[in-house]
Amino acid sequence: MRSKARECAFKVIFASGFGENECRRAVYRAAELNEEETEYADKLVALVGQHRAELAEMLDRYAIGFSERRMFPVDRSVLLLALAEIMYIEDVPPVVSVDEAVGLVKKYSTEKSAGFVNGVLAAVIAGEKQ
Repeated sequence: MRSKARECAFKVIFASGFGENECRRAVYRAAELNEEETEYADKLVALVGQHRAELAEMLDRYAIGFSERRMFPVDRSVLLLALAEIMYIEDVPPVVSVDEAVGLVKKYSTEKSAGFVNGVLAAVIAGEKQ
């Protein structure tokens, strides 16, 4: 159920990197999110917006050799989404967030992105969620 919401949140976060802030409802409508899924996607998007600087700093710290600004936009968007879920949503185990993030980059990014995203998130979990 939350997979669809995560995917929609990813699309909105990705689009916001290009100044597209009005696409949220269109993305949700196209995915046919129900009310609960819409609320969850909104929550994820809001968390990324509220904590973007902190999340970007985490990416800079744990993505060795890749600053947040140098990352492929899809990978950055998925990482921001997953980090927000890991750090601020208590009822989702971090392993679920990592699995969902890897699934999104497998679908929308390059072949190497899955390993990169998995490695960054594993490092964050080891370093921040002890």
